Amino acid sequence: MDEQRSPVLLEHLFRREAGRMVAWLAGLLGSQHLQLAEDAVQEAMLRAAQLWPFYGVPEKPEGWLFRVARNFAISALRRSARMDSDALIATLEARTENFEVLEVEENLRDEELRMIFLCCHPELSRDARVALSLKLVGGFGVGEIARVSLVDEATIAQRLVRAKRVIREKRLPLLMPSKIVLRERLDSVLEVIYLMFSGGYAAASGEELIRQDVCMEALRLGRLVAASSMSAARVNALVALMALQAARLPARTDAAGDLVLLEEQDRALWDRELIALGFFYFARSIAGEEISEWHAQAAIAATYAKAESAGAIDWVEILENYDHLWTMTRSPVVALNRAVAVMRVHGAAVGLAELDLLEGNAALRGYHLLPAVRGRMLVELGRMDEAGDAFQAALSCDCSEPERRFLGRQLDSITTNA
Repeated sequence: MDEQRSPVLLEHLFRREAGRMVAWLAGLLGSQHLQLAEDAVQEAMLRAAQLWPFYGVPEKPEGWLFRVARNFAISALRRSARMDSDALIATLEARTENFEVLEVEENLRDEELRMIFLCCHPELSRDARVALSLKLVGGFGVGEIARVSLVDEATIAQRLVRAKRVIREKRLPLLMPSKIVLRERLDSVLEVIYLMFSGGYAAASGEELIRQDVCMEALRLGRLVAASSMSAARVNALVALMALQAARLPARTDAAGDLVLLEEQDRALWDRELIALGFFYFARSIAGEEISEWHAQAAIAATYAKAESAGAIDWVEILENYDHLWTMTRSPVVALNRAVAVMRVHGAAVGLAELDLLEGNAALRGYHLLPAVRGRMLVELGRMDEAGDAFQAALSCDCSEPERRFLGRQLDSITTNA
């Protein structure tokens, strides 16, 4: 066994392999045995967490995890009284004899794609698709899904139970969708992948602002779809968006883990390889006639990326793209981001007027960025007392600890300069 690895590295390994292993086992057992596949993977992760800190990480940790999960599934089937147990055991044993992870990478990619599209089956509700995809494909825990979805853990647990029941009772297959239903299913897949990315890019709570492993896993899944027969212009646009945003991750926090605003980031820290990757996929995305919301968002990220400095950002171009994005989505979060662009182009007073239109919006209730952005605009206008109230309101909302410290500094600066 190798020397012990840090908990962060082990968590990254567990998160990445969990979804792949569930997809692999479910592919062998069938979607009717999805719970068994998930139980087997959880058992493998639990044993690794118990044994590896004392004995070290195996030379081939992925293979170790896969074998433990496979053996647990076989043992569980032998203990069960199911009519199909013998046939399933025979399948597992035959398909996993002399198993090596690298030898089945191609099959793993296929199974992962099938699992993603199963989780986004139209028979499942939109909320259930999101929860199930983040759990089985993204390796998110129930608590993490609850924070990303802005609901309580009990609600997420219920959604997961109901989703698995629908899959089992309606015998939904682990199959790629036909071309007839591809568009609806693909749009749901892209939504889930970007939600996964967003959950890593700006954590909703906790000490860490960024979960880079989550972002890179979402980017990997996006590229997996882009490399498949399911690819489309909007898939390439989403991959471009994630790559360009991920390129900024090294500069989003300072050495103390505190938030650094985009205009204050050290651009020398931006990942040039990811920027190049983003522009590569962006060029692929605009080759056809399709224009999606992912195109508009990728265009905004590309405008940031191509500017040599914060002062060189073309805010007029960004505002035009936000106008297109708002027309396509009517999303209140898009409207909030658009208001910032309006401020940059037309001034804080006009931006604040746009922001006033969002007050009372149910979707933004408790969202810390609404009062935080208001506070920044009020500071620009010299209305410091109102700005202090806005930052205080932002601090009363749920957010990550780095964001909370940032808001506290904004409030302190107002008090100091008063």
